[in-house]
Amino acid sequence: MNNRISGALRSPITFSVLAGVLIGALFLVGTGADPIAAYEAVLTGSLGADGIGSTLTTGTSVLGMALALAIPLRAGLINLGGDGQMVLGGITAAVTGLYSPLPAPLTVVLALLAGMAAGAAYATLAALCENHLGVPLLVSSLLLSYPAVSLASYLARYPLKEPGSSLPQTRALPDGVALPAFGDSTVTFGLVLVVLVAAAYWFTDKRTAVGYEIRMTGLNARFSAYAGVERRGLTLKLMSVSGAIAGLVGAIGVLSFPYRFVDGSLTAPGYTWTGLTAALLAAAAPLGTVIASFFFAVLAVGGLAMERTTEVPRELTQVLQAIVIVFLAARLTFPRFTRRKVEVKAKEAV
Repeated sequence: MNNRISGALRSPITFSVLAGVLIGALFLVGTGADPIAAYEAVLTGSLGADGIGSTLTTGTSVLGMALALAIPLRAGLINLGGDGQMVLGGITAAVTGLYSPLPAPLTVVLALLAGMAAGAAYATLAALCENHLGVPLLVSSLLLSYPAVSLASYLARYPLKEPGSSLPQTRALPDGVALPAFGDSTVTFGLVLVVLVAAAYWFTDKRTAVGYEIRMTGLNARFSAYAGVERRGLTLKLMSVSGAIAGLVGAIGVLSFPYRFVDGSLTAPGYTWTGLTAALLAAAAPLGTVIASFFFAVLAVGGLAMERTTEVPRELTQVLQAIVIVFLAARLTFPRFTRRKVEVKAKEAV
């Protein structure tokens, strides 16, 4: 137990977070602000009674996108098309909710499944572009986001637009077509769904042969190919799962308040890039991804509270995120460079 605690304290992630907090405090002192008051505002604004609901709501989307991007990242695959897959899942869920003839509870389930199917199909298209056309996954997934977002925007502004509204949004979903909420808060059953996805990811990663193949491919793709792991098939499977989770996040957003698809509401908060940052910070490990996602959700919500109470701009929290990633990259790179340098010197001595 002591060894685990000691290892956690000496880990690059812990060092990076502490370094980010320290440098952020120096920034605050330089601007004449009180760092203790600012950080206290972040914590109370995000974890206090008035802010925990917003943090969990934001954390649902951040964690969902972090899991969607961490799963392929575990195998060394970078999916940058999260926005397109999420938005496509959201608009598909909206269309399903508006036109489904089924009772409301069944319509909710159907909308979730439809959103997942749309996201999975679109992510699979990016994988096919790499497997059969030679387009790198990083490029294909990113570029395919733009037509998906544009299509959803067109549908929300024209065919599905709410009559008489000046906002680019679809008509409201019928009564009862919504995810159950916890009490009077904005936290919905979507949080439970995302946590179940995280649990499934942890079990697959730690307890199954598929999880071992994914980790092995991420560590050494050439060795995994020699061991019999078919990379094309693995890319197709992981991207479909990744897209399905991103589509689920979009569907959850539509089936939660304000119970409609609003153009830009899923992409403007930057859930995809925050999720990718969380996945990178945790090296795509399941438990680490959950913790990192909650950390960034706290920063996002707490930053608004800090701006309200201390007049410190919330952009400081974005600076903290950047500093954490920079220090993490430095901690992970420099030791490798040092080992290589020592090996070179040893060979020269021989």
